[in-house]
Amino acid sequence: MNAAVRAVVRMGIYVGAKVYFVHEGYQGMVDGGDNIKEASWESVSSMLQVGGTVIGSARCKEFRAREGRLKAAYNLVQRGITNLCVIGGDGSLTGANLFREEWSSLLEDLLQQGLIDSEAVQKYSALHIVGMVGSIDNDFCGTDMTIGTDSALHRIIEVVDAIMTTAQSHQRTFVLEVMGRHCGYLALVSALACGADWVFIPEMPPEDGWEEQMCQKLSECRSRGSRLNIILVAEGAIDRHGKPITSSTVKDVSNGVSDGGAKRLPPTGTRGPLSPHSSQASRMGVEAVLALLETTANTPACVVSLCGNQAVRLPLMECVQMTQEVQKAMDEGKFEEALNVCDPNCGPFPLQSSFNVAVLNVGAPAAGMNAAVRAAVRVGISEGHTMFAVSDGFEGFYKGQIKEIKWGDVGGWTGQAARGEHDALCVPMVMVPATVSNNIPGSDLSIGADTALNAITDTCDRIKQSASGTKRRVFIIETMGGYCGYLASVGGLAAGADAAYIYEEPFDIRDLQANVEHLTEKMKTSIQRGLVLRNENSNDNYTTDFIYQLYSEEGRGVFDCRKNVLGHMQQGGAPSPFDRNFGTKIAAKAMQWISKKLKESYRQGRVFANTEDSCCLLGMRRRALVFQPVVQLKDQTDFVHRIPKEQWWLKLRPLMKILAKYKTSYDVSDSGQLEHVVRNRPKEADTSTL
Repeated sequence: MNAAVRAVVRMGIYVGAKVYFVHEGYQGMVDGGDNIKEASWESVSSMLQVGGTVIGSARCKEFRAREGRLKAAYNLVQRGITNLCVIGGDGSLTGANLFREEWSSLLEDLLQQGLIDSEAVQKYSALHIVGMVGSIDNDFCGTDMTIGTDSALHRIIEVVDAIMTTAQSHQRTFVLEVMGRHCGYLALVSALACGADWVFIPEMPPEDGWEEQMCQKLSECRSRGSRLNIILVAEGAIDRHGKPITSSTVKDVSNGVSDGGAKRLPPTGTRGPLSPHSSQASRMGVEAVLALLETTANTPACVVSLCGNQAVRLPLMECVQMTQEVQKAMDEGKFEEALNVCDPNCGPFPLQSSFNVAVLNVGAPAAGMNAAVRAAVRVGISEGHTMFAVSDGFEGFYKGQIKEIKWGDVGGWTGQAARGEHDALCVPMVMVPATVSNNIPGSDLSIGADTALNAITDTCDRIKQSASGTKRRVFIIETMGGYCGYLASVGGLAAGADAAYIYEEPFDIRDLQANVEHLTEKMKTSIQRGLVLRNENSNDNYTTDFIYQLYSEEGRGVFDCRKNVLGHMQQGGAPSPFDRNFGTKIAAKAMQWISKKLKESYRQGRVFANTEDSCCLLGMRRRALVFQPVVQLKDQTDFVHRIPKEQWWLKLRPLMKILAKYKTSYDVSDSGQLEHVVRNRPKEADTSTL
């Protein structure tokens, strides 16, 4: 939430607005006084790495009554506030919309009571509202991920990863209960990310007799040599008769298979320092300000969300209505209907067939590859294929380092071929993008990039915190990425950098001098820390050492400098939840595509496929996963520097500069436009909504 608050404040000030904090949510709006204070640029400094919200939040019974909303209206009018950016769940946003609808009548009541005059009624005649969804449960329709969800997933996966070591050493079953009273997202996605054996969520109660089925499944895992079992339970999980399924219940049932323990993650266990998705929250905050600027009296209240990597504006009440429809269907026991509202594209795997399918990794390691391989192998086996693993990429391929890989072997794993010369290569091929640099043409995101951003953001936070209590200090940090500036740019946005030097945006000594002078002026205020990122290949001559020495000399007397080269630690250790699930999802979809193409190209006892669309890259483009023929990606590629010719994230760079107090232009052509909530998106053969 703090990243969104920071972005709203700084973007609001940037466009010339006067921005106010409302402390303690609606309660602060009703109480007024010091709860509503003007915000300054410096007042949101050093808050990015702090979890929760520094301006506080509170439930407010008074605001639910008209009298309370009347007090809130009076407090806003007194300060000339007619634009509200509300961060909360469906209840908070519904209350905001009611407040907006009542606004005119509330002003009339205040006029009749003599608290305001007719001039104020006319001047403040309309209240504009834009919402952002803050909920770790990810229980709001219309957005892929709500603010706070990714950080909650990080906390859960940290706990699961720690537990798994103990479970393996003692051959135990662990049952972990996570938050999710009405929504099983955290439990389900965590189960995918950690390779859990069983998961209970409220939207999909297990069939009667689940106890025996689960125990049989656990026993089968043990018979295949598995030393541990992990079961996740959403706190709102129920059976088909509405009876709660708790972690204690599941523990007692599973004790017949192995010794185990149950652990319930309290709310504090799912909160903490934010994840690199703070860059997404920052984007949403900027988008919320732009939406408020464009709002008219006839514009419906909207909520700013993210679909894929696109900022989207959706009518607030359409999202609320669909969210409530899900809950209504669940309350009535119509679970299939609830799932269809959540995701109309979910469905069974295609019919089984039997082919030999090989999996190999190419290029440098990237966190999340194992999750992708695990998903590909298990989905392939589920569809009847015999799966093979190729060791050491293409080198192992031609050396014959190929062996069959079975279901249990992946337990715990979370260019154009010369087809014209070799008929054996005329088989369906699909590539999934995996690289920390995020520099693969045909895909906006790659497996491993999120984990790398995790490492960068976490390191930047630790470095800044290490200087707590010292004099003003600027940190110069070098990131990986080859010639691709994605890690430096998006990492800089997430960590609140003052500048990020990249190859794609040439800079000279005048730019460096201007950056130093800008930072020097900021450091003369209450700002205590500065952060400058440099992509490793951004410039041959303006090295990290050169930039460090320049800032050190020019900042003498105002701040001192430190430098840090992050190196290969950016590749990360354990993959982030996003990379685990992105790898799982994209690999599963790739395997389904392979199955389809194998059937289509099977003729007279053999597979033969040499058309362009039989050798594809599966990448995320804006909001969808799309299969693109590899040969068509040639024109989109700068082969010398190994980067795409056009990179979507370059449009985010002005945001980092604006939030660092630079005066710059911002291209709003790609900003979100008001859309409607799409209930049933059509399925397409080669496209899938992420």
